[in-house]
Amino acid sequence: MSDSPDQPGPPPGAPVPVRRQGRHPLARFLIRRVLLAILMAWGITLVTFVLTNLVPGDPVAANLGQRALGDPAIVAQWRADHGLDKPLWQQYLIHLQGLFHGDLGTSQQSHRPVGQDLAEFVPATLELAGAAILVSLVLGVAFGVVAALRRDRLADHALRVLSLIGISVPTFWLALLAFYVFFYRLQLTPGSGRVDVALGPAPPFTGLQTVDALLAGRWDIFSSAVGHLVTPALVLALYTIGLLTRFTRSAVLEVLGQDYVRAARAKGLPGRTILFRYVLRSALVPIITVAGLAFGSLLSGTVLVEAIFAWPGVGQYAYKSATTLDLPAVMGVGLVVGVVYLVINLIVDVLYGVIDPRVRLR
Repeated sequence: MSDSPDQPGPPPGAPVPVRRQGRHPLARFLIRRVLLAILMAWGITLVTFVLTNLVPGDPVAANLGQRALGDPAIVAQWRADHGLDKPLWQQYLIHLQGLFHGDLGTSQQSHRPVGQDLAEFVPATLELAGAAILVSLVLGVAFGVVAALRRDRLADHALRVLSLIGISVPTFWLALLAFYVFFYRLQLTPGSGRVDVALGPAPPFTGLQTVDALLAGRWDIFSSAVGHLVTPALVLALYTIGLLTRFTRSAVLEVLGQDYVRAARAKGLPGRTILFRYVLRSALVPIITVAGLAFGSLLSGTVLVEAIFAWPGVGQYAYKSATTLDLPAVMGVGLVVGVVYLVINLIVDVLYGVIDPRVRLR
């Protein structure tokens, strides 16, 4: 109801109209992204199932010996036990029904539930990839900002060369070199595994050795876990550091040329205020995009590094499952990696909406 004398009010006794408040733009944005993530999760289950079953090779021949393969009754029984005697569409429906109940199937190699296997191996990969992305964010963003602020100077050229080296050097070769130099020759770092064999793992709470050791108050295990984590994490981080350095430098240079940055300088604001309040906030969107994609690629690309450092992660589990055509395990790994990508993209989308309100209205 308006108080203006030019507009008549409602007649006596008439109900006063209530203006409905719509959802907050950020809430609408999140609902759309969550619904899209659910749809993509179903697509991931379909794609992983189809691609896994299109892989050439016979899982029966990969899991049974030569003598058993010669007995049709044993082969038929094995196919029936693992549901391979049913049509593909029926196998997919059974697989989908199991997923709704949290059942990823049973591994044909370990004869344990795939979910139980993944609960053992995924935390090791998360710990390795998490440490790598943390180091990458700190060093990559810092190097990129320094390179942009020192454009065309010695520091800029040096950091660009280092970033190019980080992107160009193959990760598996760097892992072999680091293991040979720092462990075998110089003996500065521990050997393979996650902790020293003499100490043993920390009491399991999260599966992350560093976190579990802290929760248990075992500083000796924590020190050993950090020592084993440093070298493989730095090897994995080198590529991402180079990538983030280049993207951060480009994003910061673009923002430095904007009119509002020039206006802030003309007002006499301190350089630190301009950098953190104006430049970095505007440059965060492409940096977050690259960081999210890099973390997902770290999770799915640790196979060779885990093999070299004997790191018992999901990469080793996926490799062994693929070589033995352990179809439930392969589909479980593919589903977990796909869901991790979805969660990372959802987090990146949320950060978009928080940093840049214009994204919420799209």
